[in-house]
Formats: sequence, C-alpha cells, structure tokens
Amino acid sequence: MKPGLLLIGGATPRMMDRFRAEFDVHVVKDIPDLPAFLAKQGDSITAVATNGHDGVKPEIMAGCPNLKVVSCYGVGYDAIDTATCAARGIKVSHTPNVLNDDVANTALLLILAAARDLVFNDGYVRAGRWASEGNTPLTRSPEGKTFAILGLGRIGERIAQKLEQFNGKIIYHTRTKKDVAYEYYDDLTRMAQDSDYLIVITPGGAATNKLVNRAVIDALGPQGTLINVARGSVVDEAEMVAALQDGRLGWAGLDVFEKEPHVPEALFALHNVTLLPHVASATHETRQAMGDLVCDNLSQFLKDGKVLTSVPETAHL
Repeated sequence: MKPGLLLIGGATPRMMDRFRAEFDVHVVKDIPDLPAFLAKQGDSITAVATNGHDGVKPEIMAGCPNLKVVSCYGVGYDAIDTATCAARGIKVSHTPNVLNDDVANTALLLILAAARDLVFNDGYVRAGRWASEGNTPLTRSPEGKTFAILGLGRIGERIAQKLEQFNGKIIYHTRTKKDVAYEYYDDLTRMAQDSDYLIVITPGGAATNKLVNRAVIDALGPQGTLINVARGSVVDEAEMVAALQDGRLGWAGLDVFEKEPHVPEALFALHNVTLLPHVASATHETRQAMGDLVCDNLSQFLKDGKVLTSVPETAHL
C-alpha cells in the first residue's frame, strides 16, 4: 500500500505522474468536505506537497497525526508553520537555487521598466499618440547608479552579480554582514537614503513584516525606485501607495503584493508603477525545475527519511 500524499494547490502533469507513482494522492481542492476527510483518513497522510502561498493550514497539520514531510514548491515557505513541524519531527523542504536566475532577471526587468517608463511608452505608442503628439519625455538611465539590496541571500547575490553590468555601486543590508565585496549597511533607512534603487529580496514572515516602512520609503525619496520581488508583506503597502501618489517616492516595480491576488486599485492609475502578477519565477524552465525538486525531495524521503533541500528550521531532523 502506498503512503498517503495530500496535495495543497496545483501541480503539473509531470509532477502528478511522479506523485502517483509513489503515493496515494489526495488533492485538497477535489475534497468536498476536508474536515470529514481528515477525520476519516488523516492518519494515512505521511506527506504534503504545497506551495509558498497556500502553505499548510493549522487544521490540516492537526488532522494529519502521522505527517512526516512537507515539500514546498517555492523558495519562500513563510505560510508553513516550521516551528510546529520541527517540534513534531516533520521535515520541510523547499526549492532554492533553481529559480535564482529568473527571479534576478525579473528584478532587472522591473528596474529597466521603471527607469525607461516602459509601460507608459508602450501605451503611448498603442494609443497612436506618438504620431499625434510627438515624442515622449526623456527617461532615466540605470547606468552608474547606486543599487541597494535588502536581503543578500542566494537570489540577492545573483541580482548583485547581474547588476554589475550597470557599472554602478552595489550596497546591501542583512541581519549580519557577509563576506562579499559590496558595502554593508547596518541601518536600512540610511541605506535607502544613499541609494537610487532599493531592491527587496528578503524572506517574508513576521520578522520582516513592513520592514520597508514610511521612514525607509521617505529616505528613498522622490528620485528613488522601489523594486519588490520578495513578499508583499515586507513593504508597508499603504505607505508605499501614498508615497507614489504624492511624489514622495519616485517609481516602483512590483511583482508581489500584500493580499494577492488583490492589488490596491490606486496603483492602476499611476504611470510611475510597473505591476506584475507574482511571476518572477514563472518560466517553463524554472517551474519545471522547481516541480522536479519538489518530487525529488519526496522521493528522497521515501528512500532514506531525508530531504535534499531542507529549510533551515528542520535541517537538524
């Protein structure tokens, strides 16, 4: 008899084939009465496959007393209660590294879109305004600017490497100084004040909630650009919107929002904002690699009780 796997969220056909080869798969969205299912079959579930957005709700954790492993599709896992998992001996894995390049590329995409007013210029041409009104205003070059990175983990370092092509200065802020060539700031507000672009790529969760607050936004200022490819929760969204509206913040490039998929409607009318629907890692190549790693972690667990890419909180298990 195959062990039980509870799938929370979606999965590609390639992932489903691998899941079904090794597990008895139960898809949450296809279960009409989840509490009843957990009461009747919850003790058969030893594995959960989920994603960084849906995570594993407390009632599911409680309803699966024999849960041993959670495999997360995504590098972020703040929707998973890793403290409870660690206390129960449940291993949690995620999908780091395989998405570094595409997330970093998206950060650069947003930097260039903001600097060169890409969305406005595209709309200007499509509306026929070029022929009737002439050329659009000059934009800004990212060359030689100061790029501040909030969170210099794997993706942050890859962003920094790619930013070197702009021949500017790279500075960073993390909880602890790293052994890198870039200049370290122990004060986020002071770093924002000294930067042209503030790129947010720190994990979500309680520790970073609204870390980019009004003081940081005001320090970045009317000539500054905020880029967020991390989590919407890291930025005080209401303060950011107000600053963009009244000119205290110059521009923003946003891939993530506080209450996805809901985006503040006030942003829709602003020409100084580029909006993406949380797609930084959404390429065929990267998403396949992420899916493969989700499956590889579960397969490894079945082999020897370990996972390939554990989150730090459960790495000791």
